[in-house]
Amino acid sequence: MHSKEVLAVILQGTVEEYKEYSRKEIMGFIEAGSIDESKEVSTGRTNTQLHGDRAEFVQLNEKTSNFDIAFRARNPKISNENVLVSLHIDIEPQKTYRPGYPIEKRGMYYLARRLSSQLALVTEQTDYKQLEKCYSIWICRDDIPVKARNSISCYGMSNLWNTGENITSREDYDLITLVVIKLGNPQYTGTRDDEGYELLRFLNALMYPHKDDFLDVAAEYIDFSDNEELWKEITHMGGLGQSILEEGIEQGIEQGIEQGLEQGIRAFILDHLEEQIPKERSVRKLQKCFELTQAEAEEYYKKIAGE
Repeated sequence: MHSKEVLAVILQGTVEEYKEYSRKEIMGFIEAGSIDESKEVSTGRTNTQLHGDRAEFVQLNEKTSNFDIAFRARNPKISNENVLVSLHIDIEPQKTYRPGYPIEKRGMYYLARRLSSQLALVTEQTDYKQLEKCYSIWICRDDIPVKARNSISCYGMSNLWNTGENITSREDYDLITLVVIKLGNPQYTGTRDDEGYELLRFLNALMYPHKDDFLDVAAEYIDFSDNEELWKEITHMGGLGQSILEEGIEQGIEQGIEQGLEQGIRAFILDHLEEQIPKERSVRKLQKCFELTQAEAEEYYKKIAGE
């Protein structure tokens, strides 16, 4: 998520100002001042590891906000050779869409903090013309309602109505945009005719790295020829995802066997109690049928007979 190559795919599918630009051009828009040059990702080439652009800040004695990935990128729509206008972007990968509060409200709060942080303490000399547009992009993986799975929602500022002629330029009020991406189903079956297909396909691969086609899909969207280190990282992520999946399956099987064993023992003891078979005989049969020690068999019998 911290690499320009990955961010370019996300920005192309979410940032209105970048819709008509290629991913390579978008990588160039990410400002050099947002890049941490103290750590090389690939030997012998310009580092593409992003540095969080004041990922943690305190403003006006408010509570500290922590962004997962925060950076600046050039706004090509209103920048020119003499004036650089930036977009302030944070990307927030989330495991759950329902953490106990609306993600949308938290996103709006982050946008408000991101916008207000651009100015120092407000004084009579404060120049509000300096305010630049902010994007907050939330990628939610799990706990998505069925109807909302694999969807993208965009919220922003708009001019709702006017009593007379409106002469205000959109860029003067269009300062915050919230994008909420809801995945929830790793088996994405969309087609190229579906709106948002490219982004959803890419993110479903990225956020569920245990899938068989993870590396193939990633290679369709990212040119790894100039960044061997990123390829190593993403290959490692795929292997790690597969290991986690296999470990989860193995644990599930073990838990299932254990639960099945306990259910079998419970049924066995209840049947013997109903038949009024003596405890000693039941314990001996438990040991033999379920390969238990005498102590284990007696503990099971005591627990279930007591219930």
